[in-house]
Amino acid sequence: MSPLAEIVAITAVCVASGCLGSLLGLGGGTFVVPILTLAFGLDVRLAIGASVISVVAGSAAASPRYLDEGFANLRVAVTLEVATVIGAVAGALLAGHLSARTLYTVFGVVLVFSAVQMLRNRQDRAGTAVPADRIADTLSLHGTGTHTAAGTAVRDVRPYRVTRTATGLTMMTAAGAVSGLLGIGSGAMKVPAMDLAMRLPLKVSTATSNLMIGVTGAASAVVYLQRGDVVPALAGAVALGTVVGARLGSRLLAVVPVGALRVIFLVVLLVISVQMLLRGLA
Repeated sequence: MSPLAEIVAITAVCVASGCLGSLLGLGGGTFVVPILTLAFGLDVRLAIGASVISVVAGSAAASPRYLDEGFANLRVAVTLEVATVIGAVAGALLAGHLSARTLYTVFGVVLVFSAVQMLRNRQDRAGTAVPADRIADTLSLHGTGTHTAAGTAVRDVRPYRVTRTATGLTMMTAAGAVSGLLGIGSGAMKVPAMDLAMRLPLKVSTATSNLMIGVTGAASAVVYLQRGDVVPALAGAVALGTVVGARLGSRLLAVVPVGALRVIFLVVLLVISVQMLLRGLA
């Protein structure tokens, strides 16, 4: 395959990865790294460098719609982003001292962890009591989310309460470190953290995660740029495809049922985690 054809092919597949990443709140980087390394045979460090740029681009493309539609919780995003940025910078600095094999293995383990946590929480929690949280009350983190009735196009707005903010901050620090280490948006950890620990509705979790990953990615991108791990032509192709896909994914979130969203999330994480673990252990 010629270099031009390879760039075109990378852009095309990044449209699909950007759409799925935006829809699930994972960030396109979750799929970009496996695609570039497994399908195109690129070095994992260059793939991570391009992925970091795509994370920022995809988040910027999808977030405005999520905010307009009322899915993303801006107060939660700003509060948790303090922890993720600290973790992202630490992770990006650490990545320069780890082998490619280690990076593959860590990536796979993180995705398996996220899939297991989401699987354990697959039952609808509507109607269950949400523990009171002083931090959430003080910062006014509670909000409302748009709900689509199963099998219909009817949408209504439901209030929700945020809980266990301190636990969420701790998990976000770890998520930020994973983001900087692997060049992904770390939505694979952020979405379960908000969905499981803080009890945000799944669609609010995915939209808020998408809003946050751009800031997290920008924090670690500086380190990758200084280290020379970002190839302009590759990063440009990946970013272009991711932006187009992210805009499409932001439109789909409003109409995809929560149950289907959770199933897609689980399947995608499990498939990619197995691929990356096999690559890391080979």
